[in-house]
Amino acid sequence: MTDNNRSAETPSDNQLNNPEQDLASRFPTAYTILFLLIILVAGLTWIIPAGQYDRTMNEEVGREVAVPGTYQTVDPNPQGFVDIMLAPTGGFYDPDSYAANAIDVALFVIFLGGFLGVMNATGAIDTGIRSAMRHLKGHEIWMIPILMSLFAIGGTTYGMAEETLAFYAILIPVMMAAGYDAVTGVAIILIGAGVGVLGSTINPFATVIAANAADIPFTDGIIVRFILLIGGLLICAAYVMRYAMRVKADPSRSVVAKQWAAHRRLFLGKHDEGMQDSTLDGTQITALLIFAATFVVMIWGVSSQGWWMARMGALFFGAAIVIGIIARLGEKKLTSSFVDGARDLLGVALVVGLARGIVVIMDQGMIADTILHSAETSLGGLPELAFINLMFWIEVGMSFFVPSSSGLAVLSMPILAPLADFASVGRDLVVTAYQSANGLVNLINPTFAVVVGGLAIGRVSYDRWLAFIWPLLLILTIFITLVISAAALI
Repeated sequence: MTDNNRSAETPSDNQLNNPEQDLASRFPTAYTILFLLIILVAGLTWIIPAGQYDRTMNEEVGREVAVPGTYQTVDPNPQGFVDIMLAPTGGFYDPDSYAANAIDVALFVIFLGGFLGVMNATGAIDTGIRSAMRHLKGHEIWMIPILMSLFAIGGTTYGMAEETLAFYAILIPVMMAAGYDAVTGVAIILIGAGVGVLGSTINPFATVIAANAADIPFTDGIIVRFILLIGGLLICAAYVMRYAMRVKADPSRSVVAKQWAAHRRLFLGKHDEGMQDSTLDGTQITALLIFAATFVVMIWGVSSQGWWMARMGALFFGAAIVIGIIARLGEKKLTSSFVDGARDLLGVALVVGLARGIVVIMDQGMIADTILHSAETSLGGLPELAFINLMFWIEVGMSFFVPSSSGLAVLSMPILAPLADFASVGRDLVVTAYQSANGLVNLINPTFAVVVGGLAIGRVSYDRWLAFIWPLLLILTIFITLVISAAALI
């Protein structure tokens, strides 16, 4: 029997479950993509000569930095079968010169999942979403630029990245209840914070470290970065709003149209209908207030108190206990809800380790400095426009292998920034080219835990994300190129 209540434009469950019709079902999972990248990088260690720069401790940066002019080839250490098999495990805890270990991020994700599991057990999130949508009816679209601006502020001021993983499970149901799709929720967070990092102004993990490594004040070039920040945010917000309005008018135009029904079941559960009958009781209101306060404390701790994943995980663990007690869940339901929630995000935690395994292989194979040395020799003697644009594309390429903004700054700036003196380009513009390249790549970078983690939480496959974002990447690339080219000529 035909379901007359189903929109003709809304994808059916049969479409969702038919692998012959669903292209996403034939695309490799994030786990497969990352493992294939580990194999690819291991193969490169057999082709690219091993080499190293001498390094010295930079007290201002707080890490060892490469010394220009000291590159030398070293005995190769090609990565074989055993190294490939050890890389996913090594990605969690092996020391690495260019990025933080992944075990702390993975554990944070697990504690976050437990916190969300306890919160879902109170029913406060579902009821709160229905209540919010009833009050925002007709004005939902304006949530997009407002929220993207808030995430961009976090990105430009303190490099908001891994901590955004805490927001996906909250924001995606809100967007879906408003008539949009899971990609809209992912885009608001990932692109919002990403464009903030792309246009970093006082971000200590990108701008400040890179400027110190380049031996210039971090305030040099801040006007150009503000232009990138404001212009990039306007472009991105307009792009996401246009997409969201198109999806709401015609759900079949969603890039995850074939997952529409499954996403609604997953993120909205049994409360997909009947939003008019939503009323929060006193316990649920209290739980939501604690819920919101937890995120406020997290942002305060990261931005001003030097918190990292261990303290954030402890915060969510403690908040889960408090919420469970207030909601009178009881010991058994509290613990089972926490474990079930942690289990839901276990796959995300595994993805984080796999992504870091790629960096482990590259570092053990000692090819990063060789790539950097090739960039150094390519930039010598170029005129201003050619120099800064080639610099941008070199940083784009290196960002795929070194997604960490601080890691890439420490690796590349001591070598590449002094070359600007010979091209009559300010070193501050080299810093700007580096951070805009790194921010752009990290909107899609499969080696970046924030990308693969966010997509995994949102149940958006990597190929669907690329289908959504590639026109925006092209627009942003043109915009960045015009800005840095104009700055080089002024």
